[in-house]
Amino acid sequence: MRLGILGGTFNPIHFGHLRAAEDAREKGNLDKVIFIPAGNPPIKISDLSDASHRYEMTRIAISSNKNFEISDIEIQQKEKSYAINTIKILRKIYPNDELFFILGIDAFLDLPNWWQPERIVEEIDFIIVSRPGYELSEIFKSPYVKKDTKTLSDFLILNSGRKVFPIQITQMGISSTEIRNIIKKGMSIKYLLPESVEHYIYKNNLFK
Repeated sequence: MRLGILGGTFNPIHFGHLRAAEDAREKGNLDKVIFIPAGNPPIKISDLSDASHRYEMTRIAISSNKNFEISDIEIQQKEKSYAINTIKILRKIYPNDELFFILGIDAFLDLPNWWQPERIVEEIDFIIVSRPGYELSEIFKSPYVKKDTKTLSDFLILNSGRKVFPIQITQMGISSTEIRNIIKKGMSIKYLLPESVEHYIYKNNLFK
């Protein structure tokens, strides 16, 4: 199968995450998208709710989509959630499947600042999705894209030989930070995330 890997803190998960995953699945011809909530993110994040809450919010948010799955492989680990370690574990779990790392164009351009980025681009193919404030053509700024590549096409080749599939997705302009700030102000978060997630947040008094 062709499996998309979508990692993140999902603090909380919202419609922007879900629509990006659905666009990536459909336009990237994926069989499944696997959501992987970060257990211990390498970069410290303020207002980070407990991993168990973020996992549960993600689980209930994707429960109605048969093409979405969730994995707890990162929150089960005590060490920091480095992408290269997650990819190595996934290779063992899905040895006969094609894996695609789903990243926003902003995250892909920041890849040189990640832990062992050279190994990441050698281990997995990518689906790069558009993000507000960025053009997909900025992908050529990445040091990992072959220098003789000049134009966007169905896919690009990295220096490592791996493929990158740029995909234009529905832009929703929603952020988890914005949602947390709205909650702190005591304002409504309706229509920014699934109703089931909204109820979970209020039931567990999160992000206050």
